[in-house]
Amino acid sequence: MKELLILLRKGSKSARIAAIVNTIIALIKGTAFFVTGNVAMFAETMHSLGDAANQFFVYIGSALSKKSPTKRFPNGFGRLVHLVLLGAVLIVGIMAFETIKEGWSHVLHPTPSKGVLINLAVLFVGVLLESFVLYKAMKEVLHDANVPTNGIGVIVKSFGALSRAKPATKLVFMEDLVATGGGILAIIAIVVSKATSFHQAEGLASIIIGLMMLYVVGKVFLENAAGALGEADSIMEERISQLLMKDPDVKDIVSVTVIKEGEALHAELEVEIDPTLTVAEADDIKDRLSERITKEHGVLDITIQFDEDDGVANWKNPS
Repeated sequence: MKELLILLRKGSKSARIAAIVNTIIALIKGTAFFVTGNVAMFAETMHSLGDAANQFFVYIGSALSKKSPTKRFPNGFGRLVHLVLLGAVLIVGIMAFETIKEGWSHVLHPTPSKGVLINLAVLFVGVLLESFVLYKAMKEVLHDANVPTNGIGVIVKSFGALSRAKPATKLVFMEDLVATGGGILAIIAIVVSKATSFHQAEGLASIIIGLMMLYVVGKVFLENAAGALGEADSIMEERISQLLMKDPDVKDIVSVTVIKEGEALHAELEVEIDPTLTVAEADDIKDRLSERITKEHGVLDITIQFDEDDGVANWKNPS
């Protein structure tokens, strides 16, 4: 029990906050839907419920992935977060299907919107809360990518740095981006339905929100399927190769492989050095390279192999 509590403290902060906030939002939206029967509010309720459940599992998965290696699992549990995310997106997929189905039913059989003021007030509060969580996720994206910035720069740079974020952070970012956009879309649909006779607007909004949710499902599924298999990090491979070639004792590079292990990176290197060096000198080089490379953001461990210099420079900078 004590170990579990320690692991939970290490779980994704953005996922934990998002799970709590979306649970509150889902309860508020669900109450508004039962009072008014508004289909756009139903879509938003389902969306928030899906996000809350998803982000809760993401938080648990990100925490358990930091469990220390055991005799049975000597490589650790880093990829566990990918497996949890693959399961979690199924929840969002089911919610998306129900949202699209309900929206299509409203398009075929439109009814005037009820409880407009209640729905608009609830959606406005929801958008504010989702925006808060989204901004937190944006800051964590930049933290994961090791990109320092403040103010409006957080919003602008977070999109460019998203590919470097941890799996849990990336999921929270995408879900809350869609949730914020979906809330704004639902507000517009309710206003249009009330101001005009186009009552199908709420149904169309529900379908669009459901399709946005399906996009997140597809995106997260593909990325975490790659992560579960063991995806290479080409950016870090280039970065490490540049560090190696700056070392005076490294004559050439045979190979550089960096594999994403959940939220951490595992590097495997093979370099050529002077064959006349003693074992002690080679060991000093290995220690120096290991210390330098493990300082890189996200690198958890490193394996270095030496080969004798053949006098032919084969390594070319990938850039």
